[in-house]
Amino acid sequence: MIRSMTAFARGEWHGELGALDMELRSVNHRYLEMSIRLPEELRSLEMSIRERMGARLGRGKVECRLNYRPPAARAGVVIDEDLARQVVRASRQVDAMLYNPSAVNSMDILRWPGVLQTPRLETGLLKKQVLALLEQLLDELMAVRSREGKQLEGVIEQRCGTIERMVEELRQHLPAVMARWHERLQERLASIKDELEPARLEQEMLLFAQKIDVSEELDRLIAHVEEVKQILAQEGPAGRRLDFLMQEFNREANTLASKSADVRTTRAAVELKVLIEQMREQIQNIE
Repeated sequence: MIRSMTAFARGEWHGELGALDMELRSVNHRYLEMSIRLPEELRSLEMSIRERMGARLGRGKVECRLNYRPPAARAGVVIDEDLARQVVRASRQVDAMLYNPSAVNSMDILRWPGVLQTPRLETGLLKKQVLALLEQLLDELMAVRSREGKQLEGVIEQRCGTIERMVEELRQHLPAVMARWHERLQERLASIKDELEPARLEQEMLLFAQKIDVSEELDRLIAHVEEVKQILAQEGPAGRRLDFLMQEFNREANTLASKSADVRTTRAAVELKVLIEQMREQIQNIE
C-alpha cells in the first residue's frame, strides 16, 4: 500500500487531571525525522513517543506538539509553611548578629526556593492518557497518509498506462521507420556502391539499422512499468525504489531521443520525459 508523507492530525482530551491538546504534522523528507515539543511536566515521555512514532512511520519529517492545561483546582499555589517558618527563624537569628539589619518582608520569604509550590501532579495516569491520545492520532495520521497515497498511486498508474500506449504505438511505427531509412540509405549509397565491396556495403547498412533500432529501449520501458506496478502493490515504504526507477526511465528516454530517426519518435521521447517528471514529482511525497 502506497502512503503519502503529507498528513495532519489533531486531538484533545479533558478529564480530572486537566486537558491535553496534541497535534501531529508530517511532510516529505528523505528519512524519518521527528521533532517533539512537550510541556515540562511531561518531558519524560519523549523517548516513549519517539519509539511509538518510529514503529508506525517509515519516512517523513514529523512534528509532534503537546500542550497541557492543569485542572482549575491545581491552578493555585501552596505554601510550605514549615519551610517558611524555618526561613523566618533563620532570618531573625542573622538579624541578631547584625549591627543594622535590613527588614525582610513576606515577598522575600516567598521567593526562597521551595517555599512557594504548585500542587504535586500525579503524572502516572496522565502519561498513560498522553500515550493513548498519541496512538489515536497516529491512527488518524496513517489513515490520511493512506488516502493521500491512494490518490498518488492513481496518478502514477495513469502515467504508466500512457507510457504503455506510447510504447505500443512506437513499436508499431518502428518497422515503417526502419524501412524508410533503409530505402534512403540505399539511395545515398547507390552513387558509391561501385567503390564499396558488397560485404562492406551490407555491413554498413546493418550497423546503421542497429543504431536507429529502439526496440530494446521500448522493451526496457515496459519492464520498468511492470516493476512500478509491482512496487505499488507491495506493502511498506516504496518511495526510494520508485525514485530509483524514475532514473532508469529517464535513461531509456534519453537513449530513445538520441537514437531517434524520425520526428514522431523524437516527440514521443519528449513526451515521455514529461510523464516521467510528473511521476517523479508525485513520488517525492511517497513514504
